[in-house]
Amino acid sequence: MASPVRLVVASSNAGKLREYQALAAGHVIELQLFPENDSLPAFEESAPTFAENAAGKALHYSRHAALPVIADDSGLVVPALGGAPGPKSARYAGPGASDAERVKKLLEELRGKSGEERRARFVCVQALAQAGKIIAVFSDFVEGVLLDAPRGGGGFGYDPLFLYEPLGKTFAEIPREEKNKFSHRGGAFRKLMAFIEESR
Repeated sequence: MASPVRLVVASSNAGKLREYQALAAGHVIELQLFPENDSLPAFEESAPTFAENAAGKALHYSRHAALPVIADDSGLVVPALGGAPGPKSARYAGPGASDAERVKKLLEELRGKSGEERRARFVCVQALAQAGKIIAVFSDFVEGVLLDAPRGGGGFGYDPLFLYEPLGKTFAEIPREEKNKFSHRGGAFRKLMAFIEESR
């Protein structure tokens, strides 16, 4: 049996690692979090695009890791709001805001909008880097409609508002394993895994 490809996830978030590991099930991939290092400055995701943030983060952490590093940036894009929240999805309601506060702000911005104006897409860009060089970048997205009120107790972020029409459920109503089949992050990660396995 081939030895696994070992990768570092550019995050200290154990929840994100679990999500990646669920996506990597069945692949010869071994994932680990970037070791906590207080002396390493955090990467500020301040670029105007998902791709720049993902690539910048991967490059930043790859300069301090012996193994290849994967990093992502993702968020919600609402064309009727000029593409907002976009790359600022996590900071949409201000620094330190909760998911509930971000959802509340989005609903306020959507007040009075209906039909096509409530269409949205989740976007994810993932970058793979090693020793300060980008190896590959992959992206994916999923289309949906934003509801007038949250539905479902699962997921996180804007999931309770995002209706995935083929299933008639929000991302917060779909079990994580099922959501991984359709999600933007799942799609981008499968492309990255295929690239890694083809490069072995």
